Amino acid sequence: MTSESKPYSGEQSHGAPLPAGGPNPPRAPEPEAGAAPMGESLARDAWRRLSQNRAAMASLALLIAIIVVCIVGPWLLPWGLAEVDWNAFGTGPALEGAHYLGTDANGRDLLTRVLYGGRVSLSVALVASFVSLVIGVLYGAISGYLGGRVDNVMMRFVDIMYSLPFMFLVILLMVVFGRNIFLIYAAIGAVEWLDMARIVRGQTLALKRREFIEAAHALGVRDTKIVTRHLIPNAIGPVIIYVTLTVPKVILLESFLSFLGLGVQEPLTSWGVLISEGVDMMESAPWMLLVPSFFLAATLFCLNFLGDGLRDALDPRTR
Repeated sequence: MTSESKPYSGEQSHGAPLPAGGPNPPRAPEPEAGAAPMGESLARDAWRRLSQNRAAMASLALLIAIIVVCIVGPWLLPWGLAEVDWNAFGTGPALEGAHYLGTDANGRDLLTRVLYGGRVSLSVALVASFVSLVIGVLYGAISGYLGGRVDNVMMRFVDIMYSLPFMFLVILLMVVFGRNIFLIYAAIGAVEWLDMARIVRGQTLALKRREFIEAAHALGVRDTKIVTRHLIPNAIGPVIIYVTLTVPKVILLESFLSFLGLGVQEPLTSWGVLISEGVDMMESAPWMLLVPSFFLAATLFCLNFLGDGLRDALDPRTR
């Protein structure tokens, strides 16, 4: 006795429906190791990628520690910036003495002066970098967005500024306006915005032909809002990376000016001034050179490693 074949109805023998896709539905592909989760914002993705860089995170932690120590440390130490210990002239470091890192040739506590000098060097770096950031971003974005003759004229002005020797400009400002710390802010910020302007201009030239910019034009958005709300935010990645590389460059410039006697003056001090004083006492009191040099070198290394980490975290080609 033969049974008639029945057409396949998509149901199991007991009448329950089969799962969608047949008896063995395909599984969704698992995300690769280190890939960004679905729906993750760009900021979260950048932070996640940065946190996986051990060198960058260690540099960030050490940099924060140096900044906190420079800000809080002088309040906790018993010696003032210009206070003289008449019983200790040029003494070396001592763990049990009153001066942990020794004193300078005038009997002033070296640790106190290094921390005060860190305040000046870091403040000059941050303020001058902020000035160069604001001027360079606005100048480069406007130049790249307008294009044509305006762009050519603005870039030729940048070329002229590049041709001026930096030291000549600083010496001229010092002679005309006198030596003070605010002049250092202005002198360094007046030349460091040039590279930033060129970077932002290149990013703007690449972005202004994109679809979202053309859509903003079609909707009648004003040019100022297009520049400030669309072009500059989309070019912020390379800008952040370059700022982390500008800060150590500014610190070196300030140290170099102070080393030549064109930087901060007494009673203020900076790492550059302390290194300049330590060079004169290198043979008889090497700690006067080694201590501020260590703080300066550690800060520069941290900023460079952090800049490399941000470059890798914000680079879309490595995602």
